[in-house]
This record gives sequence, structure tokens and C-alpha cells, in this order.
Amino acid sequence: MPLPQNVWDHDNLVKALKENGIAVMPTDTLYGIVGKAENREVVERIYAIRKRNPEKPCIILIGAISELEKFSFALSLEQKNTLKKYWSFDSAQDPRPEPVSVILDCPDEKFAYLHRGTKTLAFRVPALPSLRALLLKVGPLVAPSANPEGLPPAQNISQAKGYFGDSVDMYIDAGELRGKASKIIRLHKDGSGSIIRG
Repeated sequence: MPLPQNVWDHDNLVKALKENGIAVMPTDTLYGIVGKAENREVVERIYAIRKRNPEKPCIILIGAISELEKFSFALSLEQKNTLKKYWSFDSAQDPRPEPVSVILDCPDEKFAYLHRGTKTLAFRVPALPSLRALLLKVGPLVAPSANPEGLPPAQNISQAKGYFGDSVDMYIDAGELRGKASKIIRLHKDGSGSIIRG
């Protein structure tokens, strides 16, 4: 079932995320437990709530390729051209493009709380315009799936509430979601990519 386009057009959601809250909400794949990627305390709180392996980085959702500048990336022209192939959406050609997350080198220790020692970060620009609009309002969001480590991703809000209770600040209900995790590609300096997860 397609998501309602206005599911993210929610003033309280914008307010909660801007004020460093944590929400369970639909992403372009599954329900995610999300919060501001640029706030270390928010990220650490998500790891604690989710009981996530502290050595595993999270995928970060961004509203546009230009948002990568917030994470000190100096992309090569070849990398930029490849990213445009993955993250330029033409509804006339491909109304439901496959979600693609891209791993980039991130040696900057300032972001060690995000890359968790891997010195890489994974990003995704969602194809859904209303989700991109939310991301441009609130900034990049870490967005692991809404489940404690080792348990299946929540497919609805009641399952998510069973997992997290009142430890998150907000739940956004979009009905039953049975999506699958995104494809993951490692992007090299020369613009070539290796598939990590198909």
C-alpha cells in the first residue's frame, strides 16, 4: 500500500525533531527510529533505546545531495555524477525507484559518533518528495529500522510501541509497512560503486 503523501507534513513532528526529539515514523523503506544526525546526544540515545551494536553505524537520510556538505565531504566530480544517477528522481520515468543508500569515506573524527570507527558513513536521499521536504526542514536524520537489535522491524505502530513504549517522543502512524531495507552501494573515489547489500 503506498504511503499517504502528507504523512510527514506534521507540525508536531517537525517541532519534535528540531528540538532533538526522537520519533518512530515511516521512512521510504520501513518504520525507522529517527533523530538528528548532527546531535551526538540524540544519536547515542537512539543507540541506547534500540540496543544497537555500538560498532555499527546507521544510515543517514538527507533531503538533497548538497546536505552532504554538513559532513565535511569533498566529493570528486565522478562521485557527484554517480550520486546523481542514484538520487535524481523523474516520476515520468521511474515512479517507484529502488531506495539506494551510498557509503562514503568519512575520515573526520568529528563524526566518530556516527561512523563508529568505520571511517565511513551511509546516506540516502529518499525518492518521496514529502519525505525530502521534511528532511530539508529538520536536517539529516539517522534512521535505523524501528526494532531492538536482533528482533524483526516493526511493521506497524502498535508493534513499535511494544518495542519502545514511552522511551521515544513521538509515533507517526502510516498503517502497515512491509517494505524491505535499501540497497547499499560503496562509492569509490573514481565514481565506481560496489554493491554491499542488493
